[in-house]
Amino acid sequence: MPSPPLPAPSTRPPSLNRLHTLTAGYRELRARLEQGGGPDKIRRQHEQRKLTARERVAALLDKGGEWVEVGLLVAYDQYDGQAPAAGVITGLGRLAGRPVVVVANDATVKAGSWWPETIKKMLRAQEIAMRQRIPIIYLVDSAGVNLPYQGGVFPGQYGAARIFYYNSVMRRYLKVPQIAAVMGPCIAGGAYLPALSDVIFMVEGTSFMGLGGPNLVKGATGQTVDAERLGGARTHTAISGVAHYRAPDDAACLKRIREYVERLPRDLRPPAPAAKPKRNPKDLYDLLPPDHRMSYDLRAVLECLLDAGKLDEFQPEIGPEMICAHSAIAGRPVAVIANSRGIIKARPGEAPQAPRIGGIIYTESAEKVAYFIENADRERIPLLFVQDVSGFMVGTEAEHSGIIRAGARFVEAMATATVPKLVLTLNHASGAGYYAMAGQGFDPDFILSWPTGRMGVMEGESAIQAIFGDDAAKPPNAAAVEAMRADYERQLDAKFAGARGYVDAIIAPEETRDVLAFLLEVASEFTGPHIGPFALTGLP
Repeated sequence: MPSPPLPAPSTRPPSLNRLHTLTAGYRELRARLEQGGGPDKIRRQHEQRKLTARERVAALLDKGGEWVEVGLLVAYDQYDGQAPAAGVITGLGRLAGRPVVVVANDATVKAGSWWPETIKKMLRAQEIAMRQRIPIIYLVDSAGVNLPYQGGVFPGQYGAARIFYYNSVMRRYLKVPQIAAVMGPCIAGGAYLPALSDVIFMVEGTSFMGLGGPNLVKGATGQTVDAERLGGARTHTAISGVAHYRAPDDAACLKRIREYVERLPRDLRPPAPAAKPKRNPKDLYDLLPPDHRMSYDLRAVLECLLDAGKLDEFQPEIGPEMICAHSAIAGRPVAVIANSRGIIKARPGEAPQAPRIGGIIYTESAEKVAYFIENADRERIPLLFVQDVSGFMVGTEAEHSGIIRAGARFVEAMATATVPKLVLTLNHASGAGYYAMAGQGFDPDFILSWPTGRMGVMEGESAIQAIFGDDAAKPPNAAAVEAMRADYERQLDAKFAGARGYVDAIIAPEETRDVLAFLLEVASEFTGPHIGPFALTGLP
């Protein structure tokens, strides 16, 4: 169902605030990374009669359909910039009207070879397909392991072997469709990726699949053979029977894959009629303050994302620093849990008490959220965590009120909820509050961040106070304090988190509603338990 039209754009001139500046910087970085190995490598790919990985993805997916790239920033700040996107494109898109996962080796980056971070991205893509039970399509064009970094690729529990383990689990138990297209080289152990898929497509004249290439074969056996005869498309579709379909070129191959996916059965669960958001999503730039420490109106932010901006709040007067509410995005129900940042004073008629600080979780609000999560889980409503959290409250009053036990209940309710969990980080994602708000270690279905996201144990100034105390202001410590401050700012940058796979994607504010709507659709594909990287159910 197409999204309803948005309200008229805001007539206010854009202000060059922090959110604008960071988003503009992110867009520039994104455009650069999307160039892969650069114009020369793209031209070389075309000279070989091959489309680039991004051209393949675009041709495969529905024209004008959704595309949420996962892990674009991974490894961008490593290897002297030689591994944009870790040499592999991974993401979620729409094909023949249905959500699919795509993994495409980018041969413009070191011939599509596997870096350690390439494995991380491919495993994350497979886990998304397994959790959501949606088809996964591999567009293979890889020279194999990047040998200088084989120590981070080959061995280990989460090395390359894990890819083949996931292949096998999807085939045998989860029944997740796996379609592989060998569109270039596919060498050595990497050949098991397509071999453990349901079907294999190959392209005449450009694809090769074999446990060893011609040079290795000659060195090992003394046999001289060309690549086409050893493991080309005709060999594997007409002689060995390893592959199943042969296409004359990339375009025809991608068309055949589309036709294959089109005939796969699907249980459609259309959303309810959707209402446009109350506010234009572009207003988000004016709603977040220029300083991440300042307060803002979280409800106004939600009005830019939710259908009609409507919130049916649960216990709004209890623990008001945490918003718990039922709403919908593009007609799909969602249970929202959000940190309301600001100073919350005692209400008229209440006993005087110290103001509460929004973004911090108190005992009362932790108990409220735990109960709300358990209800949403029973009602089978997906959870959306909108993070701007600095942590749990500390101090005598908090400890005496049982903050540890209440926090544990919050964490347990979140961790054991079997409904889909989506996370959106606006600003802070700090301390144990980050964990409670469905941090990565608890396997949420998707983690998104705005460019303003700041993920870490604590803010730099807090860390300086913890390390130096009253000595922070002493001149002999000035250089060390400043170095620590700069290091924290670097590590708290959303791009740092994106480069290490701590978030699936960084998105611009005005993209948020559409991305959340698509991911909620993806998460609705599987009605069973969303817990762990995947859930095995109904085994003999």
